[in-house]
Amino acid sequence: MREIAWEQIVEAVAVCCVEANCCLNPDIEKALRDARETEITETGRSVLGSLLENAAIAREERMAICQDTGMAVAFVTLGQEVHILGGLLTEAIQAGVRKGYSEGFLRKSVVSDPLLRVNTGDNTPAVIHLSLVAGDVLHIEICPKGFGSENMGGLAMLKPSDGVEGVRRFVLDTVSRAGANPCPPIVVGVGIGGTMEKAALLAKQALLRPLDRHNPKPHLHDLEVELLQAVNRLGIGPAGLGGRTTALGVHVESYPTHIAGLPVAVNISCHVTRHASVSL
Repeated sequence: MREIAWEQIVEAVAVCCVEANCCLNPDIEKALRDARETEITETGRSVLGSLLENAAIAREERMAICQDTGMAVAFVTLGQEVHILGGLLTEAIQAGVRKGYSEGFLRKSVVSDPLLRVNTGDNTPAVIHLSLVAGDVLHIEICPKGFGSENMGGLAMLKPSDGVEGVRRFVLDTVSRAGANPCPPIVVGVGIGGTMEKAALLAKQALLRPLDRHNPKPHLHDLEVELLQAVNRLGIGPAGLGGRTTALGVHVESYPTHIAGLPVAVNISCHVTRHASVSL
C-alpha cells in the first residue's frame, strides 16, 4: 500500500490547471507551425502566425492563452494499492482546481446551477472521471474545456446499418455546422460505440491523445486520416476565414456496443486543446 498526502494532490492539480491554461502543448505547437508552412491562403498563414505568437507570449508571461479558461475536467487513474491520507481524492482535486484558478488569475466560468446561473466564484466543481486499476499508480490529467468549442459537439444514436458512412457523415455535418464558432483550427475527438454516455466520454478522451499518435487499430487509423482530409476540404480554415487548415487532427476511439446500436459522439476542441498531467 502506497500513501499519498491529500495536500500533495491539491498542489499538483493546481499546477496542472495553470500549466494547461498558459502553455501550449508541444504537439499542438508543432502542428500549427507545420500548418503555417502548408496553408494556401495568406490570411490563413497570418492567423496561424498570430496563434503561435499568442502562445509564446502566454508561456513567457504565464498568462492564459485564451480568456475562456474553461471548465476543468479531470481524468484520474487510481491504483487499488493507493491510500489518500488526510481527505477524499475527489475533494483534493476540487481544492486543487480552486487553488489553481485563484492563484493563476484564471477566469472563473462555472455556475452552480445550469438554470439559476449563479457563478461559484472559484471554477469548481470540476468534472471528474475516475478509473480504478491494479497497482499503486495515481495519474491525474486536467483538461480545461472552453465552451466555444464544447457547445459545438454532438451525439447521434445511429442504426448499425448506417455503418462507417453514417459515422463519416455525422462527423462532417457536425464540423460543418460548427463553422468558425470553435475557433479553428480545431482538434476533433470522435467516440464510437458503448452507450450514449460512453460514446461522449470516448470523444472527449480522444482529444487527449498526441496529434502524432494514431489509433493502433488499422481501420480506425484509416478513418482518422480520411476524416482529417475530409474536414480540411470543408474550407472553413483558420479562424473560419477560409483555407485548408480547418483541423489539426481527428482522433477516433471505440468501445464494444449493443447489436442494435451505433452511438457516435463528436467533441470539438479549439487549437489549444488544453491538458496537463501529473503522476504521483
